[in-house]
Amino acid sequence: MNLSSRNLKLIIGVFYLLILFFGLYYLFSFVDLRDLTSYDFIRSNKEIIINYKNNNFLFLTIIFFLFSIIWYLLLGFGAPILLFSGFIFGKWYGILIAVTSATIGTTLLYLLAKLFFTDLIKEKLEPKFSSLKLAFKKNEFLYFTLFRLAGGGGIPYGIQNVLPVLFNISIKTYFLGTFLGSWPTMFISVALGAGIEKYIETNEKLSLKNIILSPDIYLPILGFILMLLVGLAIKKLFFKKN
Repeated sequence: MNLSSRNLKLIIGVFYLLILFFGLYYLFSFVDLRDLTSYDFIRSNKEIIINYKNNNFLFLTIIFFLFSIIWYLLLGFGAPILLFSGFIFGKWYGILIAVTSATIGTTLLYLLAKLFFTDLIKEKLEPKFSSLKLAFKKNEFLYFTLFRLAGGGGIPYGIQNVLPVLFNISIKTYFLGTFLGSWPTMFISVALGAGIEKYIETNEKLSLKNIILSPDIYLPILGFILMLLVGLAIKKLFFKKN
């Protein structure tokens, strides 16, 4: 049985989906989403996490980096990783970890999707996104980098990561385009995570007024709005339907 065998592709595809299912089941079995949205819970555990980071910086960096790669490989969306990266590591170190792990993880996902899920992706996505093919044929590196810079034009992150299978772009283009194009949008989320950490450090209670007046919070939000407008402009200028 060779690598291109339909049976082998089916087996690996099912195995991948089982890992995804059990990974998500395991995660949500031990994590209560209500705790993750509780200000008191986050504040009470922040010092524990920060102290652990200070005492085990290299170990935590490696574990978080590897976890992030696996997260993206399993079609995870970016927001939790980006916010946590900024919250724990700060803006500058956090964005370096976030972009690098996202680039590696999504490139591995693209490879996997290209090898084993091409037919399924074409069946589900090609009718909706066939108009982008002409753009990518002109200059795949430029247009894919702009695609990343525009945040995928509003396309959900998991779909963004496998959509280039339709255009059969090279692995090099995917890797470099993701790495270069992801910095602006990811930096905003990482900065917001860092801002939340600073806010919790200086505010015992959650206050909407303090949040609005905190530049560490409102500046990333304004940056996010600006990137939405930039994304819309890029989509209109470079990805018009023919």
